[in-house]
Amino acid sequence: MRGLNLLELLAGSPNGLALSEVAEESGLAPSTTHRLLQALQSQGYVTQDNELGVWKVDVKTFRIGNSFLEARDFIGTSRPFLRRLTAQTGETSNLGIRDGGTAVFLAQCESPQMMRMITRLGSRAPLHASGVGKALMAWLPEDEIERILEEQGLASITNCTLNDTAALYASLAEVRQRGYACDREEHAVGLHCVAACIHNEHGTPLAAISVSGPMARIPEPRLLELGELVRETAHDITSRLGGRVPAADEVPS
Repeated sequence: MRGLNLLELLAGSPNGLALSEVAEESGLAPSTTHRLLQALQSQGYVTQDNELGVWKVDVKTFRIGNSFLEARDFIGTSRPFLRRLTAQTGETSNLGIRDGGTAVFLAQCESPQMMRMITRLGSRAPLHASGVGKALMAWLPEDEIERILEEQGLASITNCTLNDTAALYASLAEVRQRGYACDREEHAVGLHCVAACIHNEHGTPLAAISVSGPMARIPEPRLLELGELVRETAHDITSRLGGRVPAADEVPS
């Protein structure tokens, strides 16, 4: 905790601070301050300018800060689009990212309907058994998909889960062709979902958005209609973020 306090002090001082200044502002003894700064330096979080004799944040802190800003940016940028999707469809909209072999849900706009789909933020779903997961997986390089399948397998979550490799690859090819993924009770019985990928400037997956609801309100014809809407919305977000939507026949690499 004390180390984090020192990072905050240095982050607020672009020109750096002398050891005595850091100690005074943190309320710590100079010896304790020096020991903490050396520990942070050994991990790449701070550096000492030997010529000026001041301490500054180092590149590792900068990279962590940039990662946070990037995550905050695409989530914040996506929220109005999620709200718009829910207003247009009456169903719950979600945003998720890939973490290894799973999809993690980070944002949601709930349906106003009494019977609705709700996903706890931070919860996970297998890539092969969720709309968001398949939308992300479809644009990964084949060797990465193979690695995920080798590590995670194709566990059946419901009787409709794709648990055959050939069937999964065919589904992913269809996702690239249509621009959206369908989840037909593959992750939850009675639930339909459509999802589309948000791409970064390189055309690789950044996140995915989805619309989910009960089959009673989302039968097959409406599922495909919603797929078009979700795809267009994902394209809008990608454009807003300065990303690039790859062509359907562009092989991920």
